Amino acid sequence: MFFRKVLYYINPVNLFKKEKDEGINLRVMHGINKISFWMFILCLAYLIYRWVS
Repeated sequence: MFFRKVLYYINPVNLFKKEKDEGINLRVMHGINKISFWMFILCLAYLIYRWVS
């Protein structure tokens, strides 16, 4: 279940996808979570790149 949710967040198609039966507050919260997850992955990749080189 955890890995399925992570794969769902990683998929860029789902970044701005409207989910059914959600209020505006919940959609905004999920959108911010997806953006922060992507920022974390990109920063982690940058730190690994700097560490390797």
